[in-house]
Amino acid sequence: MAIRREFLLCLAALALTCGAAGAHEAAATGESVEVLTVQPLPDAPPKLATLISVGYAPGQVSAPHRHPGSVLAYVVEGEVVSQLGGQPPRHYRAGQFWYEPPGAAHLLSRNASADKPARLVAWLLSEPGEARRQPLPADDAPQ
Repeated sequence: MAIRREFLLCLAALALTCGAAGAHEAAATGESVEVLTVQPLPDAPPKLATLISVGYAPGQVSAPHRHPGSVLAYVVEGEVVSQLGGQPPRHYRAGQFWYEPPGAAHLLSRNASADKPARLVAWLLSEPGEARRQPLPADDAPQ
């Protein structure tokens, strides 16, 4: 338990201190996505570990999507509502995290507040050349 907490605190600290060094990605719905680092994993070639920071304006929602590899997401600021396929929506506050298995449908990811920003950091596993975020086909997306 202590190791997990230390790991998550390190992720949050890295996100807060490395933010200016990363490249920005524009997501389809406008949330700010900043790539903080991309590292090859020598003990699991050809896998890449990517750390991103995702900022949500008040009330902002991400488009439904999936990630090809495992994801660990940690809320750094504010509150986020997240829903994976086959699960109910879950409310996460700063200091809480969730895991997404490879290929899971991420049906909902939104700022829970209508007047305060939210930010999370996420660690994503992928392979070189693979899109880290893939839109859900229309038949998989929520109606």
